[in-house]
Amino acid sequence: MQELIISPSILAMDFSHMEEQLMEFNQSGARWLHFDVMDGHFVPNLTFGPDVLKGVKKMTKALMDVHIMVEQPEIVSQWFVAAQADLITFHREACENIESCIALCRNLRKQGVMAGVSVKPQTKVEELLPYLEEMDLVLIMSVEPGFGGQAFMPEVLDKVKILRQVIEQRRLATRIEIDGGINERTGRQAVEAGCDTLVAGSYVFKQDMRAAVQSLLWHGK
Repeated sequence: MQELIISPSILAMDFSHMEEQLMEFNQSGARWLHFDVMDGHFVPNLTFGPDVLKGVKKMTKALMDVHIMVEQPEIVSQWFVAAQADLITFHREACENIESCIALCRNLRKQGVMAGVSVKPQTKVEELLPYLEEMDLVLIMSVEPGFGGQAFMPEVLDKVKILRQVIEQRRLATRIEIDGGINERTGRQAVEAGCDTLVAGSYVFKQDMRAAVQSLLWHGK
């Protein structure tokens, strides 16, 4: 399994102290920063646009891990390509079929951006398995997308185990990310199941950031 990466979600950031929190984030040991982009249609919430990403990039060298929970991901993804996202993850459920899903992955990678595909808790991963070479990352949602602070759904770890087995068998570099309700306890469970990338929001931004990140990184040692 690849080196464990922590990707704190700015959905939990205190934007009245944005610069201060990003300075603390830069010292935390986290290498990615997760952007939850919601359009108020695909999920019942509205969050960040590409201008926020541009502003944050000026204050950190972290990899910009952009998760677009939107309708028409083929359009919205291009806004974030232009804003210099490093990784764009979109939802399988937002694509008409698996062919259009893979076409978007190929288009993103052709533009020099890593491509990820996310699935909601009730969506199976079996349809993705033949195409994992086309994906830099698969994101397993361990809560229903749309709001932060929800409780972790342990049943999704079965999907992680399926992905990990196939990735190891085929010696792929595809990462497995998990998002939703991640803390010290659930982070351990996710890593044990096969995740190598953890998204954590409240657990990181609502306490000592470095201590929180290091407590998660410990599971990868």
